Amino acid sequence: MSTKPVTGASLSTEQAVRAMLLTLPRLVSRAKRAPVPERLRSLHLAPRHLTLLSCLLFDGPTPVKDLAARLEVAPTTVSLMVSDLQRQGVVRRRSDPGDRRRTIVSLTGDPDTRAAIDAWLAAGARAWRTVFDGLTPQERATFVRAIQAYEAEVSALPPGDAGNGDAGNGDARNEDAGNDAGGAA
Repeated sequence: MSTKPVTGASLSTEQAVRAMLLTLPRLVSRAKRAPVPERLRSLHLAPRHLTLLSCLLFDGPTPVKDLAARLEVAPTTVSLMVSDLQRQGVVRRRSDPGDRRRTIVSLTGDPDTRAAIDAWLAAGARAWRTVFDGLTPQERATFVRAIQAYEAEVSALPPGDAGNGDAGNGDARNEDAGNDAGGAA
């Protein structure tokens, strides 16, 4: 199977599906192999922690309820994650002065820990900036919407359903034959 980059101004639906089915697993694999900075290595952080830390880095102090909504998990799950991260000195929590029932979570004030979090996220952010700098604002919006829509479609699949079995229906190979935009090599 060819893994060469997609070229050309347009893709058929089947060409795009093929390209994404080949690309996304590699992307996820590479993201999982991103080296964790030394300061954070002993903390045994999971990808869900990276997402929570990303939210705090980009959005600043955030209520637990809002973090739960962004991470699409229950507030109790976020509370457990925050407790774990707080014990390890990565985040801190405080009561909202305007509403004592709300808990606000923020990154630690420790400069070494904050620098390690920045370093962990920086490589991915640089790669996205490089890609997005080459796109128009409309193309960026289309890409982000497409990824979000894909996530929603995959989330809507019944548990254990890997799709309807039409990935290898042959249409893409026939349609793509001899086409640089994703044809078989």
